[in-house]
Amino acid sequence: MRQDCKHFESRTYRTGETVRKCDLDLAPEAPWRCPADCPRYERRMADVNWAHGTLVTPRTPDEPLDALDRDDGSVARLLDEAEEIVNAAGPTVVAEVHAELERRRAPRWRRWLRRR
Repeated sequence: MRQDCKHFESRTYRTGETVRKCDLDLAPEAPWRCPADCPRYERRMADVNWAHGTLVTPRTPDEPLDALDRDDGSVARLLDEAEEIVNAAGPTVVAEVHAELERRRAPRWRRWLRRR
């Protein structure tokens, strides 16, 4: 990927796992490559208010040899399908969290009566 692009982001977690991505979601083959003719490529000019952990971004893992065929758009389709699954689950999770918060906000006597 173009690490000098304004929209490139790399984040390393405590587990040592590193995420490399395009903030605009325009790199369907991340973390290995950006589209050759990306319409939103902008060279990073300054790093304002950023916190840098190390001077060197960890090495990008090798691309799988049995990768999907890149010429027919199958990689982008697969990632879009995965994103749709996650997005479909979102409203259900939010509703469950809100229900739990409402349950906890109820007065204790009401919770006690509900149990019986």
